[in-house]
Amino acid sequence: MEAVVRNKRKEKVGKVVSDKMNKSITVLVETKYKHPLYGKFLSKSIKFMAHDETEDAKVGDLVRIMECRPLSKNKRWRLVSVVERAK
Repeated sequence: MEAVVRNKRKEKVGKVVSDKMNKSITVLVETKYKHPLYGKFLSKSIKFMAHDETEDAKVGDLVRIMECRPLSKNKRWRLVSVVERAK
C-alpha cells in the first residue's frame, strides 16, 4: 500500500516564551523584511500558541512548529521538534 502524502504544511522556527499551560506552549517567531520603498530592514514578531503533547519544550528553547487543524480557540500549531535547548 502506498504511503499517504500530506499537503505541504507551513513550518516556523521560534523561541518558547511560555510553558505554563498543560500541553501548550507560546512560541515567539521573529522575521525580518525589507521596507518596499525605503529599503530599511525591519523586524516583526508574532506569538503562536502550539500544542506540546509530551511537554518536552521549556522556556528559552528554540523549537520548530507545524500548522495543523484547530485544536482549541487559539491553537492551530503543533510542536515538531526542539531545535536547540536553552542554556
